[in-house]
Formats: sequence, structure tokens, C-alpha cells
Amino acid sequence: MGSKLKNISLIGLGVVAGIAASIQFDAIAQKSAAAPLPLEEVRQLADVFGLIKSDYVEPVDDKKLLTEAISGMVASLDPHSSYLDKKGYRELREMTQGKFVGIGIEVGMEEGYVKVISPIEDSPAYRAGIKAGDLITRLDGTPVKGMTLDQAVKRMRGEPNTKIKLTIARKDEDKPIVVNITRQEIRVQSVKSKVVEPGYGWVRITQFQEPTVDDMAKKIAAMYTENPNMKGLVLDLRNDPGGVLPGAIGVSAAFLPKDVVVVTTNGQLPSSKATFYAKPEFYASGPGQDGLAKLPDAVKKIPMVVLVNTGSASASEIVAGALQDYKRATIMGSQTFGKGSVQSIVALPPDRQTAVKLTTARYYTPNGRSIQAKGIVPDMLVDEYADGDLLKGLRVRESDLTKHLTNDKDKDAEVPTAAPKADELEEDQRLIALSKKRKPLEFGSKDDFQLTQALNFLKGMPVQLAKAQPTPDLEKDAASGKDDKKDVKKDSAPKDDKK
Repeated sequence: MGSKLKNISLIGLGVVAGIAASIQFDAIAQKSAAAPLPLEEVRQLADVFGLIKSDYVEPVDDKKLLTEAISGMVASLDPHSSYLDKKGYRELREMTQGKFVGIGIEVGMEEGYVKVISPIEDSPAYRAGIKAGDLITRLDGTPVKGMTLDQAVKRMRGEPNTKIKLTIARKDEDKPIVVNITRQEIRVQSVKSKVVEPGYGWVRITQFQEPTVDDMAKKIAAMYTENPNMKGLVLDLRNDPGGVLPGAIGVSAAFLPKDVVVVTTNGQLPSSKATFYAKPEFYASGPGQDGLAKLPDAVKKIPMVVLVNTGSASASEIVAGALQDYKRATIMGSQTFGKGSVQSIVALPPDRQTAVKLTTARYYTPNGRSIQAKGIVPDMLVDEYADGDLLKGLRVRESDLTKHLTNDKDKDAEVPTAAPKADELEEDQRLIALSKKRKPLEFGSKDDFQLTQALNFLKGMPVQLAKAQPTPDLEKDAASGKDDKKDVKKDSAPKDDKK
């Protein structure tokens, strides 16, 4: 698809009511040595500040001007760096613990409106019928157009049991939809699991939070208690936007050999040049609190498939990349989002109640691959539905975001896209219209085509691979010998090493 919906300025995949999930949470950041300030530019900044104070049509508060200057300066760096005011910083800390007060939607921006990426299951928005793809045009009657994403999100957040009125534009509806929603404390259950067939388990991680490793370990242990002779496991990371780094390390460590490298990072600061291992000190919530200690030994050897898609980002890509490098699991689905950067949270003086979320490093898989602006290429490309994935070419990825970091390991990772032609835009609209007729996919259900293919692979049965031909980039990285028009039989491991 030519357009790839380039008109979408999606500022931060997986923003849950305004707070980006794909971060590394560091309470303390090492300060770099201060470089001399460019005096001429500093004077110019002071001149502009004075000009606004003296000549603007009405008085402007000094603190507001300076705060907005800081916010704009940080936001200009890349899509994932931002300034957090007191409320935003508090909400971010709450989110890493798996709770916040709001209506329960993951959002981005499209053409000046708030776009619903996904309602969080069992949230007020989910129960009110909010759907992925909805555009929020007004909040309590105030037009959204002209607001920043953070400003819109702040209006949606609030105190428990307070109400907000959303005006929604839905592509298959002629008139705006008005919905009144009561804010509640949202507790995001980051791990779900079930035995989908006798001997075959499914574990889904929706977001990497502080409790994720312990929660996953408990659910897998319970699964083994009920089914001691487990034959295969599907780890579902589809639409998981990421989260805290220790969660990704712990999930990887559950299935990898003891003490191996899970991920490395590299940036300007000495502290950003780090190696993270499958050891409790890198993922446990505290000394002697290794949630993985009670897992059965069989977990290290059980045949595995990891399901990923374009919505799998950051921490999800760390896990998929590590399991792929060690040939511990077969990665199945579609190419992931490509967010290979680490954000550190730096609390600001004097009261340390505000902070900057700053991109401080790139991360790399155990084999040294950079995922930034590229993502993880599955060992087996499988469409979302049996008859294909209509919107595969239209989905936004890291490489589509304005000011994204480049891939320092693979200069060919990003292929420039020409401006869409009129016939391509018409085709895009046709595919969008067709996709609306589909029943919304419920991950883990009997209608989940990719899950069915994962189970087929684990059982040594034929797998239906993606119908569309892979791009040259995918052909280079995907496992060789996989004809996209033929079924394949299960292999004991991927056939070549992805580096």
C-alpha cells in the first residue's frame, strides 16, 4: 500500500489515556557533564520571552511560558520524549503499577483528533461501546482540534466517579455519537492465560508492568498444576505496546537458560551502556523475591510460539528478539512496530514532582540486532485472518513517526515511501471499508486464526502462511525456504540464524 496512512501523526504507540507505556522507569538518572551554553541562542530565547511579555495581546504567566518552552524543547527530539507535569508524572508512576483513573482507552492523534487505538478490556470506555478507530472530536462539548494529545488526555483523566461527555465520529456512522462515561480507577490486568486445548497453553501479556513477571509465573504454575504434561505454549504479545524493562527481562528469563544476555543498551551516558541478564537482580521486585523461582523446570524446554504483530512494540520486541536469537521459540505473525529506544524518567528539582521522559539509549537483541525503525521479522509470516490481512500495509509503525530515531545497525532498514497516488488512496479506502465488515477479533478465542496456526505448528500440522508476498526487507530477514503460498510442516527450530 502506497499511503500507509501517513496522515496519522501517532505520537507514542500505546498511550493509555496520555501516558506512554513503552518506557524504562528509572527513578534516578546520571547527569552528564554540562557543556557550555550557546550564548547567542540563549539571548535569542530571552529576547523572545521578553517580546511575548511586553507585546502579546494579553498578559501571559511566566511559569506557563517557561513550562511550554521546556515541553516543546523535549517533544522536538523524537516521538517518545516528553515533559511530564505533576499530574502526568504521578499518572505515569501509577501506570507502571498497573492502575490509573480515567476512561480506559489507548489513544493517538489523527488529523488533529484523538484516535482510539484500543479500548482497555472491562474499562468504562469498553463497556460504553467505544471502538478501535473511533475519532474523539469533542470532550464535554469542547472541540479537540487544536489541543495537543497531552491536553486532550488530561481532560479525559480525572477523579473517580466523575463524568465526561465524548463526541465520537465513527466511519460507518453518518452522525456523531455522544457517549457519557464515568471515570473509574482502571486496573490493567497485564497477564491472561488459559489451556486452549488439552496440553496446550496460551499466555497473553497486554502490557509490561511491575507485577507482570510475578503474575505470569503464577498463571503458568497454575496451568502446570492442572496439566502436568504440557506439550506446548503460545506466548501472545500482539498489540502489547511495551512497558517497564524489568518486566521484559523477567518474561524472557522464564524461558531462557540461566544467566544469559537478554538485551543490551547503548547511549551517550556510561550508565546507558549496559547489559541485562536473565538473573533475578535484573527483574525481581526486591531481594529474595524471584517470582520465577517456583516455575517448573519444564518451562525452560516446552516448545513455544510467540505471536506478534505491528502493535507489538518496545518491551514486546525485547522478549521476541531474545527468544528468537536463542532459537528458544518460533516467532509468528507480522513484523513488529520497531521501537528500539529506551526512555529514562528524570525527576526535576526542586520538588522532584515533575519529570522529563527522555530517550537515552537504543537497545539491541543478544545477537546485537537493533530493532529501531525496523522491528522483529517473524520466522513465520501469518496473516491475521484466514483470507489475509487487509490492513497490513496501512498500519503505522515506528518508521512512519515524525522525527523517529534511525536504525544505527542497518541503514537499509527504512525504505523511503513515495507520495501515494490517487488510485492507491482509493484502494486504501476500499480495504478500510471491507475491514469494517469483519467481526472484531478477540485474541485467544476459537476464531483467532493466528492462534490456531500457532497450535498447528506446535502439533506438527500444516501452517497457512501469509498470502501477500514479503517485501525485499522481509525476504532478507525471514527464514529461508518458506513459500508464502504453501503450507509448511513443523521444524524443530528456525532454519537459520537471524542476525
